[in-house]
Amino acid sequence: MVEDTKQRAVDIVIAGAGYVGLATAVSIKAARPNLSVLIVDAAPEGVWERDTRASAIAAAATRMLDQLGCWAEIAPGAQAMTEMIVTDSRTSDPVRPVFLTFDGEVGPGEAFAHMVANKNLNGALRRRAGELGVVMREGVGVTGFATLPAATLIDFADGTSVEARLLVAADGVKSRLRDMAGIRTVHWDYGQSGIVCTVRHERPHHGRAEEHFLPAGPFATLPLAPDEEGNNRSSIVWTERTDDADRLVADDLIVFEHELEQRFGLELGEIHVEGRPRAWPLGLTLARDFVKPRFALVGDAAHGIHPIAGQGLNLGFKDAAALAETVVEADRLGQDIGALDGLQRYERWRRFDTVQMGVTTDVLNRLFSNDIAPVRAVRDIGLGLVERMPRLKEFFIRQASGLSPAAPRLLRGEAI
Repeated sequence: MVEDTKQRAVDIVIAGAGYVGLATAVSIKAARPNLSVLIVDAAPEGVWERDTRASAIAAAATRMLDQLGCWAEIAPGAQAMTEMIVTDSRTSDPVRPVFLTFDGEVGPGEAFAHMVANKNLNGALRRRAGELGVVMREGVGVTGFATLPAATLIDFADGTSVEARLLVAADGVKSRLRDMAGIRTVHWDYGQSGIVCTVRHERPHHGRAEEHFLPAGPFATLPLAPDEEGNNRSSIVWTERTDDADRLVADDLIVFEHELEQRFGLELGEIHVEGRPRAWPLGLTLARDFVKPRFALVGDAAHGIHPIAGQGLNLGFKDAAALAETVVEADRLGQDIGALDGLQRYERWRRFDTVQMGVTTDVLNRLFSNDIAPVRAVRDIGLGLVERMPRLKEFFIRQASGLSPAAPRLLRGEAI
């Protein structure tokens, strides 16, 4: 815990103790132990332990977590995706023809993605951060900051302050620090919400993930590892029109399960929802700038995209790896880690990929979240053509896995 002095000096302050903020801290500290890193988060201590959701982690992010010394702790509870299938149908259709299938491996024994419990991911990153000497303050948010020539003066809600050479905003899609920095965004709502829940089912899923394109939006079934009692489980990411989503999560659980069953199908037998489903409004948010002098955005603070491709968290890990590499190399060369010209390298590295993914998910959502007959015919023909082109399918699966020669070193499984 940082002492309650009026002012201290550290090298880096990261606002946000989610996965991306933690990954950024661990990535920098593992490569440059000499740099002091402080994480602050307005959420009360222990909130992360109550998160029952799960996230899809691409192969590149898995390599990064392994390089950082976290994957060995996460792996026992992770579920590899062995196959991915895509269908396009209406809810009432008795049969859902499969238009596209993907093999789940990007290499021998290496899955293109894993499903990981959020609390396991967060816990492993927190443990590693503690081992490396990252200091964390929870229940304390940033109330303001002033950028000076050689440092940024950061004020906290408890009346303390700190000077840092670099302030990193990892405080989510509604980032207060982004607003404080005067960074504008491009944003629009989709009129959709994403319903997230976990279900138990009778028969095993064998690691298969499914995405059903329905008129209201995509409905994804993602495989989870069995629980402690050996129950078969899957995570559901269900896109609905916002009014319908609000009604569904507010309904009696029996009504919700009935609606869910119509979309989930009977292939895995009887289903039961664990806990209470929740819904989040969906939209596209892209920051116009990723950096300012002594200031950088990472994760959802820089970009919020539709979950149709399951890439939101993985984009955040790319940000963490790219910013860490930028900071570490600047420090090794004796440069100022908060200087704008150095941070602009990070911005150039991440901007195109982020905009490209935002546009891609936006187009996919608009193309598939409708029931217009001519559009359905065109998209189904397109899916069928991709199914018959192995090299194109391989390209798509490698894109989804995040593996690229231009990726930051950590995402290739290499140390910075």
